[in-house]
Amino acid sequence: MRSRRPLDIATLLLATSMPLSSQTVTQAKSVPTSISAKGSSTQKPDSVDLRLSAIVASGRLDDLRWPDFSDYRLHLTNFYRQAAYKPAWIRDGEITPQAIELIQIFKDANREGLLAEDYDASRWADRVTVLKGPHEATDEARFDAALTVCIMRYVSDVHIGRINPQNLGFEFDVSHKKLDLPHFVRERLVSGTDLRSELAEVEPPFPSYQRLRTALLHYMELAKSGDGEKVLDAGGVSPGGQYAGIAGLTSRLRLLGDLPDSVTIPADAKVYEGPLVDAVKHFQGRFGLRPTGELDYKTVVEMNVPLSDRVEQMRLGLERFRWLPYEFKQPPVVINVPEFRLYAFDEKNEVGLTMRVNVGEDYNHQTPMFEGNIQYLVFRPYWNPTSNILRNEIIPDLEKNPSLDGLELVSTNGKVISSGTVTPAMLQQVRTGKLTVRQPPGPENGMGLVKFIFPNQHDVYIHDTPASLDMFSEATEGQEGELKRVASHGCIHLQYPDKFAAYLLRNTPGWDEEHVEKAMHDGRDNLQVNLAPAVPVLIFYMTVVVEENGEVRFFHDIYDHDRTLRLELAHGYPYPK
Repeated sequence: MRSRRPLDIATLLLATSMPLSSQTVTQAKSVPTSISAKGSSTQKPDSVDLRLSAIVASGRLDDLRWPDFSDYRLHLTNFYRQAAYKPAWIRDGEITPQAIELIQIFKDANREGLLAEDYDASRWADRVTVLKGPHEATDEARFDAALTVCIMRYVSDVHIGRINPQNLGFEFDVSHKKLDLPHFVRERLVSGTDLRSELAEVEPPFPSYQRLRTALLHYMELAKSGDGEKVLDAGGVSPGGQYAGIAGLTSRLRLLGDLPDSVTIPADAKVYEGPLVDAVKHFQGRFGLRPTGELDYKTVVEMNVPLSDRVEQMRLGLERFRWLPYEFKQPPVVINVPEFRLYAFDEKNEVGLTMRVNVGEDYNHQTPMFEGNIQYLVFRPYWNPTSNILRNEIIPDLEKNPSLDGLELVSTNGKVISSGTVTPAMLQQVRTGKLTVRQPPGPENGMGLVKFIFPNQHDVYIHDTPASLDMFSEATEGQEGELKRVASHGCIHLQYPDKFAAYLLRNTPGWDEEHVEKAMHDGRDNLQVNLAPAVPVLIFYMTVVVEENGEVRFFHDIYDHDRTLRLELAHGYPYPK
C-alpha cells in the first residue's frame, strides 16, 4: 500500500486559523539550515515559507515594537497565501529595493504626524545587518513578516487613522474607506518604483491637511532647538507699562513668528509698548484669546506651552483629518467646535461663507461630533424642547411657577390646551407625555427666526438666536480674556443665520437674501423649505488650523478631546478598530 502524503503544515495552519503555541513556534525556529558563502540561506524550498505561515497564523511577532498583530492577521494571510507564502521583500536572499525604500519611509513617519517607532524605525538597521551576513531561514521570515505588518499598519494609519473615531464618541464611519490592504501592498508596493508617491495617494485629499503637515514640519524643527527663555509672568502688564521680561518676550514672539525679524527691539528696553504690543495682539488672535495686547496670565501661559506639546497637538489634528469622508456628493458645511466657526464650501471646494458660531456648554451639554445632511430649513419655527430639557428644566420650573410665560401647552397632535397657567392635573399629563409644551414662532423663540434641520439622534440643530440674546456683538469673555462661545444645550447658534440660509438656497430660484429676510421677519410661521439635494454637514473638532496664508491658529481643548485621544494613542497597537 502506498503511504499517505504528510499533511502540509501551512495547510493545517490556514485550515485551523488558530495561533500556534509558543512551543510550536520554537520548534519551527530550530529546524537546521545551511548558509551559503554569500550570506543567503540554502535550505529546503519551502522552509522560509513554513516559517512565514507559522508567524502569520500566530498573529504575533516578538521582534516588533508592538508584537500583537492579530487585528491584521487576516490581511497577512490573504497577502501571503496568494503567493504560496513566498517572501515579498526578499529575493534570492537579498532585501529588495522596495523594502529599503519602505524602511526609510518608516523612519520618516514622524513627518506625517505618526510615530516612527510604531513602525520599528530603530530596529530595521539590525535586521538588515543580519540578512547581509550568514543567517537562517527564520531571519528571512521574521524580516518579511515584520515589514508586511509595518507597511499594512502604516497604510491604514495614513488613510483612516490609527483609532476608529467611533470608539472615542466621534460618529464618523471610516469602514467604507478601508482599503484592500493585501491587494494594495501586493500590487502597488511590492514591485513599485516610487513608493512615496503611491502612499501619498492614500492620504487625506484636503489642502488644509497638507498645510497642517507643513506647519508640523516647521514646529518640529523649532522644537529641536528647545523652547528658549520662558516669558516672565509679571501679574498682568498693560501696554505702556514697565516690564522686566522684554528680552524673553521678544525672543518668544520671534520664535513663534508673531514678531517679524525686521523689527528691532532694544536689548535694554523696559517698557512694554509699540511693536511688542502688536505682536502680542497677533499672538492672542492666533490662540483664541481676545486681542487686547494685555500681557495677562492666560496669554503668558499659552506662550510658555512647550513646542513639543504644540507638535503633539498638530499630530492629533492630522489624525482627526483621516477620520473624515474623503468625498462629498455636494459641497459640505463644516463646523469646527473649538474654533467656534462654520465654513460653507462651494462647488470649487473653496470656502464660500464663514462665520462665528456658539456651541454646547463644556460640561453637561457638549455638542456631539458627527456627520449628517441638512435636509430642510424652517422659517419662523416653533421651539419644541427635547425630553431632557422638558424633564430637567421646564417641568421643575412649572412646579415652582405654573405660569407658562410665553410657552404653549399642547396635545400630541399640536392642539393648544393653554398659553397661560398650568394646573396640577395638566402638569401631571406633561410628566406622563400626554401633553407637552412648545414656544410659538417669533423673534424671542429659542430657535430664533430660522433653523436648519439635519435629522440626528442628538436633537441638535443649527439655528438663529432670540433677538434679545445678542451673543455675537462682543465675545463672551471667560477668565483672563479667553474667548468663550459655549452656552447652548448642544445646538449651534449662528452669527449670520440669514446669510447662511441664502447661501444654502443660492441655487434655488426665488431665494435670494432679500427673500430670506422677508421669510424670517414677515413670512408665515413654520414655513419649511426643502433642500434638493441635501447638504452634507460635519460637526468636527480641531484645536489647530492652518490658514491659506500659512498662519497657524491654536484653540483651547474645550471638551478635553485632545487629552483623551492622546491617552488612547499612547496604548499602542492594536488600536481600537
